[in-house]
Amino acid sequence: MPPRRRPLLLAALAAPLARAAPRPEPAALAFPRDHGSHPDLRTEWWYLTGQVRARQRPFGFQITFFRSRVDAAQGLASAFAARQLIFAHAALTDLQGRRLLHDQRIARAGFGIAQASERDTAIQLQDWSLIRHPADAPGASRYAIRARAQGFALALDATTTQPPILQGEDGLSRKGPAAAQASWYVSQPQLAVAGAIEVDGHRLELAGGEPWDNRAWMDHEWSEALMPPEAVGWDWTGMNLHGGGALTAFVLRRADASPLWAGGSWRPAPDAPLQVFGPRDVRFTPLRHWTSGASGARYPVQWQLDTPAGRFALDALLDDQELDSRASTGAIYWEGLSALRDAGGREIGRGYLEMTGYAQPLRLE
Repeated sequence: MPPRRRPLLLAALAAPLARAAPRPEPAALAFPRDHGSHPDLRTEWWYLTGQVRARQRPFGFQITFFRSRVDAAQGLASAFAARQLIFAHAALTDLQGRRLLHDQRIARAGFGIAQASERDTAIQLQDWSLIRHPADAPGASRYAIRARAQGFALALDATTTQPPILQGEDGLSRKGPAAAQASWYVSQPQLAVAGAIEVDGHRLELAGGEPWDNRAWMDHEWSEALMPPEAVGWDWTGMNLHGGGALTAFVLRRADASPLWAGGSWRPAPDAPLQVFGPRDVRFTPLRHWTSGASGARYPVQWQLDTPAGRFALDALLDDQELDSRASTGAIYWEGLSALRDAGGREIGRGYLEMTGYAQPLRLE
């Protein structure tokens, strides 16, 4: 990243931690409008992860678009003022090759280079894009993912198969003890994925074989306050259950690794009632660690996960899934394809595990 961009980016991301924010006003979410951007709030992301199979090889993929409002630029008259920043991460986990490929982008919004529509999900950053199209059923969505990255490319369509999950209280998810520490949070589990990936110049068409193949998960989250100032990071997972259900769980951590706030949800079947977890209902207990040779960070890659829905095990399917995004968001974090197992060790789901704040506190001040 050019040095002149770095202070601006850090200021934009530090803003949510620097001053108190008002509690979001309760309001019913309205779609497709709320699939789109909310530029009046500081921080927003569209996060899509999944597992696919191509030529009998299993892969995990991630693409995330972020939008950050730059407070210092809001009053500037120049058309070149960086009022909003758009940045993105993409990654491909090659389980057979035991490797992680990843890339990143960043640009100011405008001039046809980067944009995030306020009317619906339609995000473009250079040659990367995530665009929602109405699907066949009422309210259904098809997300077109296009990203040509270093060493790999994604040309995927992810289509909803069940209603979205409005996390927390009708979509308002608390992230800390203060009322202002909350975000609007919508999850779309069990997305059916079609299309192709490209690895090392070879195009590979998707072809499933297992119940968990070609399934994805999407989170859309937006807020004025990113996280409590005493939090250094979080552990989070979104798991597609093999029977069609969904599990979300997260814990925000203090510097001494003690839990500060927790949450999540459990929907055992598409038509089942949603069980929402409270701030003390979720516990992540490390069982095995892996140390990154690149950053020196020590990550728990196997967990015992306790929730009101039961006790589970979370296992990384590849230890080395650390992403260095210092050229865009300024952070190093672990984001990887993982398996969910029941108390008897039987695999019951697959999805992604995210761990932040291990290489350094996630506080970009």
